[in-house]
Amino acid sequence: MVAYLLLLAAILIRPGILPHPGWLDFSMLGAALLYFGARRNWREALLPVAVLAGVDYYLTTHVYGYAFAWQDYTITWAWYAAAIVLGHILLSTRVSVVRVASATLLGPTAFFLASNYAAWLGMSKPGGIYAPTFSGLMTSYIAGVPFYGRDLLSTGIVLTLAFGVPVAIRHFAHNRALPTHSTL
Repeated sequence: MVAYLLLLAAILIRPGILPHPGWLDFSMLGAALLYFGARRNWREALLPVAVLAGVDYYLTTHVYGYAFAWQDYTITWAWYAAAIVLGHILLSTRVSVVRVASATLLGPTAFFLASNYAAWLGMSKPGGIYAPTFSGLMTSYIAGVPFYGRDLLSTGIVLTLAFGVPVAIRHFAHNRALPTHSTL
């Protein structure tokens, strides 16, 4: 159930869904997808991708007022699925600090590389903002660095809480249940 709640929260705090201050572009989408992959079975993996595709459509057409072209979203939707797969590979069988840290680094990095490449592809056509050269591609990546940093931070916070809070609760509950020894 927590995986679905994280996914719902990630959707609701996307800009344009519910009004909020933006929290410095805090995004829990990557962490929610990684956690979903770690905690839910394969039969359920298509649901978040389909829901997020619908949200992308809604945001594009109703909030931002642009025409929708599904081709512009194929890399993003592939990343949604890839994040679920990455969460399953890294975190479904065993959770450790190293595995959570790896997911925290790999998830946002994969999204950064894929989404900025897609942005460059879409905006390097005549009249676009990026040159259709390697230099234009690098400009696209440089423009995405601030978003990448915030994505790393928010993914790290959410994954640490999602995996760490249950461990802390079990630890404290276990220590509370142990009998105290008196040295009288």
